Amino acid sequence: MRPPFLALLLTLLPLLGGCRYTFIPVIPERVAISLPPSLASASLLRRGDELLVSAALGGQITPGYLSVVWYDGDKELGRDSVYLDTELRRAEFRLQAPAKGSYRALLSFGGVLLRQVELRETGEL
Repeated sequence: MRPPFLALLLTLLPLLGGCRYTFIPVIPERVAISLPPSLASASLLRRGDELLVSAALGGQITPGYLSVVWYDGDKELGRDSVYLDTELRRAEFRLQAPAKGSYRALLSFGGVLLRQVELRETGEL
């Protein structure tokens, strides 16, 4: 019985050289985290015949354009943008709107939609 067992062991012995320990580092490498821009505050309100959107970016930002798209219901009323950088983080946008309506403004920075603010002055949704 020993010769077949010994022959089997000698055949499998070269395969045992392929076994290696798995090494997991104790301290993992640093992971670079890049957070998208965020709005610290945003509001839409009426002042007389004007609609006013004020917005402020928070966190670390790369210079770029903060854009607004104005809507009354499903109808687009206009677009505007302001260049913001690390020094200038606040922006105000104005739109002439004498009639009451269901207004909303979409705010985006660098092509990324950040927030929608609404002002409903009528009973429509």
